[in-house]
Amino acid sequence: MNITIKNIAKSYGSFHVLDNINIDIHSGELVALLGPSGSGKTSLLRIIAGLETADQGTIFFNHQDITNISAKERKVGFVFQHYALFRHMNVFENVAYGLKVRPRKLRPSKKEIEEKVYELLRLVRLEAFANRYPSQLSGGQRQRVALARALAVEPNVLLLDEPFGALDAKVRKELRRWLRRLHDDFHITSIFVTHDQEEALDVADRVVILNEGRIEQIGSPEEVYNHPNSPFVYDFLGNVNLFHGRLHKGKFYVGNVQVDAPEFSDIENTTAVGYVRPHEINIAKIKSNSDEVPAVITHLHVAGSIVHLELKRNDAGEFLEAEITKERYENLQLKIGEQVFVKPKQLKVFVPEDYSI
Repeated sequence: MNITIKNIAKSYGSFHVLDNINIDIHSGELVALLGPSGSGKTSLLRIIAGLETADQGTIFFNHQDITNISAKERKVGFVFQHYALFRHMNVFENVAYGLKVRPRKLRPSKKEIEEKVYELLRLVRLEAFANRYPSQLSGGQRQRVALARALAVEPNVLLLDEPFGALDAKVRKELRRWLRRLHDDFHITSIFVTHDQEEALDVADRVVILNEGRIEQIGSPEEVYNHPNSPFVYDFLGNVNLFHGRLHKGKFYVGNVQVDAPEFSDIENTTAVGYVRPHEINIAKIKSNSDEVPAVITHLHVAGSIVHLELKRNDAGEFLEAEITKERYENLQLKIGEQVFVKPKQLKVFVPEDYSI
């Protein structure tokens, strides 16, 4: 099922929730709508489902205009953050509900419903829990029941609104893997909303990053993380260090550090900001180059194979975050209060119109 979202806009009074949204979603694709609270991602999902109406724009399913078609007729499966299971029904009855309420002519036989429900319960590994009630299940199990219920009616599209938001970190990670495998088996066009960057990058085929009702960037997880097209995307997708400096004829200067920025070869003496991820900071105990910046280690945190460091630059008084391997940390024998020399391995420069100084 291909989905085309064309010129969608939505406002509540003077507040623009969505502003001219255009997305093409391919058949069988798993797409994440990612953004901070209030960015419009849930409103967009509900408009696709037919649960809300856009002020303008068109939604197409397989090139058919379904903008004015009811939610019931769109054959969309919707999974809510807080499961929305029927508390008075057991697991089997919850999953079977959508099949049992179909019009008589379209309703499967009792035997067919039973076979379908158990097939789905096996898929979500809950066949042994068919007679339990939602109150007798863990959060992760309830969410799997909600997914099975959504899939029971064989939807054309599966929509998930922060499906793992109410779960703890370990369960979320397990369900992310499970959802990816489930999607690979079903090949159903799926869209899920999340504000969790790691979740979107781990699960989705493509990520749509929203900010204040507008699309900032669309791309594969690798594209949006490694090639962010704006300061917002760079900052939103993980920790980042800022180096305030100036651009001049294709060079970016931060103190004694000089970085090539050939895309700005026509700019002279302009204030700019360089963005660097913590793992892209090189650390040395002995200065070997004039373009290394002195800094003092203010905090160390060893977490498994990665060591996180907080440093304060001597030249600007700004704080930096860096990540190095445990092996590198042990070789350097770093200590809190010690002076080291840092240098960005690579740096993405944005000019003033791209960010707020």
